Amino acid sequence: MTPCHVLDAVRELAPGLAARAAHIDESRRIPDETIAELVAAGVFRMLQPRRYGGIETDPMRFYEVVRALSAACGSTGWIASVVGVHPWHLALFPDRAQHDVWGRDESTLVSSAYAPVGRLRQVGDGYRFSGTWMFSSGCEYASWALLGGMVVGADGRPLDFVTALVPRDDYSIRDVWNVVGMRGTSSNEITVDDVFVPSYRVVRNFDTANLRGPGQKVNAGPLYRLPFASLFATTVAVPIVGVVEGCYDEYLAAMRERVRLSLGGGRFADDPFAQVAVGRASSEIDAAVLQLERNIRELWRLAEAGDDIPFSLRLRTRRDQVRATERAVEAIDLLFKTAGGTSLFLGNVIERAWRDAHAGSMHVANEPERAFALYGKDAFGLPVEDNLV
Repeated sequence: MTPCHVLDAVRELAPGLAARAAHIDESRRIPDETIAELVAAGVFRMLQPRRYGGIETDPMRFYEVVRALSAACGSTGWIASVVGVHPWHLALFPDRAQHDVWGRDESTLVSSAYAPVGRLRQVGDGYRFSGTWMFSSGCEYASWALLGGMVVGADGRPLDFVTALVPRDDYSIRDVWNVVGMRGTSSNEITVDDVFVPSYRVVRNFDTANLRGPGQKVNAGPLYRLPFASLFATTVAVPIVGVVEGCYDEYLAAMRERVRLSLGGGRFADDPFAQVAVGRASSEIDAAVLQLERNIRELWRLAEAGDDIPFSLRLRTRRDQVRATERAVEAIDLLFKTAGGTSLFLGNVIERAWRDAHAGSMHVANEPERAFALYGKDAFGLPVEDNLV
């Protein structure tokens, strides 16, 4: 299986995914049939090590697939992106942890909740772990979870920030995801109550950020020499851009022959204000895609060459990632505003895309001001420290 095969398979699936989008929005979950189709298409294996049946591809190819899926259904694209990036992160863990997940079934899926709200206390060769995480996209389809936490001492003071790998039997899921947009992502609450996690399933975030994941000893390819923050932050921006790309195509198809019943009547396509909106929206979408692709290509080129990745590129990737999200939201706002009153009806493609884009933009990694400020600080020669760079 190659990245081209995956993209071709996804394009064949797209009409069916689009037809299910309204039901997914109403039911608040992606059907098992869709997850099975994504698994069969190889979507979740694109960033998985070849050692465990993965494709281990250039992340640009992965993001092309995510955009195509998101254009058909925002929730499906989000799950494909977020759950699809976890094999990459798992590949940075010790090989023993990777074998725990993929040793028996290479199609096993992993969800995540990276907020460091868990607490780990060292006991012997591992930790006692507890915590509750509000949002874990796709957790009901996964058999493991990557959960953020702090190692604390006997006095309760934090000693280190880590990510722990926990099997499904060790956590409970509470259905709380009844929200405005991205409704089918099943981003529900996970609770871990004083379970034991062996040391080899816990990785320091500091090591990951500095490209020193223990899994690099066995996964030596360029894919696993990319910065975590650059890949993860891009992962939660690309579905939003894909949603708006899909909406733009639907908007043109719906509006091309529409006749106004107000404002003097006439064809919608002849309205110069509508023409300007289309011009602006399409430019914002193109700019978002071009900036995202430029940075991922540059990161990949350096990783392939075995060169150091400059901090300035990591900052630029973060800057452009949040700007891509902003551009997508600005574009969908223009389309929604000019589509007229019919776009207000629930279930309308434009209305759903508007909700999905705004909901996805609420992810902490898509918050623009913080990322822009980090870039500005560096430009002024001030020190920058942030776990999403």
